[in-house]
Amino acid sequence: MASTIGFIGLGNMGGPMAINLVKAGHRVLGFDLSETALNTLAEAGGEKAAGVAELAAEADVVVTMLPAGKHVRQIYTGEGGILEHARAGTLLIDSSTIDVDSARAVSEAASGKGMKMVDAPVSGGVAGAAGGTLTFMVGGEDDAFEAAKPFLDIMGKTIVHAGGAGTGQAAKICNNMLLGISMIGVSEAFVLAERLGLDKQKLFDISSTASGQCWSLTSYCPVPGPLPTSPANRDYQPGFAAEMMLKDLKLAQEAAQSSGAATPLGAEAAALYALFCNTGGEGQDFSGIVKFLRGSS
Repeated sequence: MASTIGFIGLGNMGGPMAINLVKAGHRVLGFDLSETALNTLAEAGGEKAAGVAELAAEADVVVTMLPAGKHVRQIYTGEGGILEHARAGTLLIDSSTIDVDSARAVSEAASGKGMKMVDAPVSGGVAGAAGGTLTFMVGGEDDAFEAAKPFLDIMGKTIVHAGGAGTGQAAKICNNMLLGISMIGVSEAFVLAERLGLDKQKLFDISSTASGQCWSLTSYCPVPGPLPTSPANRDYQPGFAAEMMLKDLKLAQEAAQSSGAATPLGAEAAALYALFCNTGGEGQDFSGIVKFLRGSS
């Protein structure tokens, strides 16, 4: 059965996600500060909402894809926000990548208004958003997850219920902290191999089938050649930009500090990506950290 879905945040990720909901037969009301983004949705069969209040009042489901926790808090709990105008029973899906504390605070506020909410950050990049093959890491109560899953199934391929409110965000930042650390490790290995006269293809052939095997090596190799599909072969044009990796690493460090977890490698990864971004690497793919480590950033 078709639903009216309000979608706020129609950027590189949110735009294609909203369009996939349109293609599935739902009425999608979009809101974004970019007129271009709104026009793209309208051309695909969606509708432009005049503002958050109108969108929230009409929607059965609201999906948000926003830059940071402060934006999520404002759009949901601020004056004139979603919780002020949405009906009790409205399903709320936040697919932003934000801090766990903000996710839990907004979820609690939504519950107090009689609304079901999940935090559902994504992995899979722009290609996954366009192809409807994203991975969703979902936090929320069981009934909220079950209500959200049919909509997430349209936008993604793998939907994992991580637990209660905030655990979707926890899963995302833990995963991306691991990814950032492993990419630095793989990059260091290639830089060392170069200095030692070991051919990069030989290192790839050996490590990809040995104990050093990991996703950062075999699916996203940071040097050109061994893996033709990796961004290294496109001058590090981003699938996942370094500035986005830095954002996630900072979120992981905030979570580590608030929870008392020891993450020394996560802290070092955050510091290295900050240096990479501050020397011009912010718009490059995160695998371009190999150039910084080589000294050619």
